[in-house]
Amino acid sequence: MDFSFTEEQTLLEESVARFIQNDYAFDDRQKLVKSELGFSADNWSTFAELGWLGVCFAEADGGFGGGAVEAMLMLENFGKGLVVEPYLATVVLAGGALKHGGNAEQKARYLPGIIDGSTQAALAYAEPQGRFNLADLTTTAAKDGGGYVLNGYKAVVLNGPAADVLVISARTAGEQRDREGVSLFVVDAGAAGVSRRDYPTVDGLRASEVTLENVKVDADALLGAEGEGLAVLEQAIDDGILCVGSEAVGCMEVLYKDTVEYCKTRKQFGQPIGKFQVLQHRMVDMFMEHEQSKSLMYMAAMRMDEGYGPEAQKAVSAFKVQVGKSGRFVGQNAVQLHGGMGMTDELNIGHYFKRLTIIDTLFGNVDFHLKRFGQL
Repeated sequence: MDFSFTEEQTLLEESVARFIQNDYAFDDRQKLVKSELGFSADNWSTFAELGWLGVCFAEADGGFGGGAVEAMLMLENFGKGLVVEPYLATVVLAGGALKHGGNAEQKARYLPGIIDGSTQAALAYAEPQGRFNLADLTTTAAKDGGGYVLNGYKAVVLNGPAADVLVISARTAGEQRDREGVSLFVVDAGAAGVSRRDYPTVDGLRASEVTLENVKVDADALLGAEGEGLAVLEQAIDDGILCVGSEAVGCMEVLYKDTVEYCKTRKQFGQPIGKFQVLQHRMVDMFMEHEQSKSLMYMAAMRMDEGYGPEAQKAVSAFKVQVGKSGRFVGQNAVQLHGGMGMTDELNIGHYFKRLTIIDTLFGNVDFHLKRFGQL
């Protein structure tokens, strides 16, 4: 298999890596986490100016025609910097649902704003009882004249506090867990009947609990065909899995490299602790877990670019399982080898581990994706 990148992909990776290294210091990131917005509007504008927000959209929609490999390269570097700007929520999840399921009119209405940075979006798909099952929905959309009325509750809506537009999954037919009868709707976040409870997440991002009470939308709010939204939702979520997995690979790289450097300087019994063979073995194991995850990242990205189907889904689930196991191993060992310092908020180690822990639970944990892989 050819693992070499094109010139354009290399330039993209270098530009993101340069931004993280020069303009995204950990201390600055911590200030953003504590700010009212939770991220930098200036950084978001920079992302738009550099074209990053349009990389994965088709040229016909105003993007640059990139695919899974380009997304992988960007998110791996975002992981190295623990980027808090809502690229995943706005571009990958909500933007992905619009890209995969929207008609020409809907794409023309929403995608230019996402690409130029003027529109913030969020995908509201999860419900408390769902347990990673995208079809397990109590939110309903009932026909009302020429439109629909939405009622229900959505949990952990990433970027909900800043979102201008919500893409919401709701049941238009069938029983609570049926695969058929799931529809997607694009709803103005400020529409009558939409209420939010905003909060920070443990890894420094922002999310909302969203309640829908008799929210009226027109027929043109429906994404794709009525009752056939689950396939679109699954594809957007698998895009998201590839992206958070790539982010995790970036986090793991920083953790093992920082740990190696620390063990070269931290002295105990008159010598650096990195000279103790048992700790050298630990660090080699951390390196191997990162490399295994990176290999599966490449495979998943290439499978996704070959075309979305069972093979791509299997590769994505295998990658998610590996990232879940490796992220825990690398994070725990990084904290342990740093000793008490690894537990402090002042050091970046614990923050990377928090992000890895959340990534493990996003879009299905290890057990869920092992089961999914077996079924596929």
